[in-house]
Amino acid sequence: MRTRTALFAFGLVFATGLASAQTVTLKAIPPPPDVAAPPADAEKTSSGLAFKVIAPGTGKAHPRRTDSVTVHYTGWTTNGKMFDSSVARGMPATFPLDRVIAGWTEGLQLMVVGEKRRLWIPEPLAYKGQRDPKGLLVFDVELIKIQ
Repeated sequence: MRTRTALFAFGLVFATGLASAQTVTLKAIPPPPDVAAPPADAEKTSSGLAFKVIAPGTGKAHPRRTDSVTVHYTGWTTNGKMFDSSVARGMPATFPLDRVIAGWTEGLQLMVVGEKRRLWIPEPLAYKGQRDPKGLLVFDVELIKIQ
């Protein structure tokens, strides 16, 4: 177990004013075996976002850029270090898609409710090397609800 500041490491709720600086204890979730790089069978968009469907969803609608979504997620760096997780906190996160990193905005719009995907987000679609975590980021995301 480790303690970290719950600022939602990559700014999911930063712009909405929901982030807090309270200290929470997060139990590390083991990284997936393909955390170092997207596998050969991962799909890739023209922007460089790579993804794989882990579990299909039951919904039909995809969120739009202007929608808010509720998700469960865990994020790792390519060395397998977990840096944030709503799963570890035991509470899904809700945020507007137009207020998150570009890789999340793009990746979530590909999903339907109930779907779980793994996203490999290259640095230009994440923090552009301007803050930690730097480099390729890997997320497992479950889309729970579109608002």
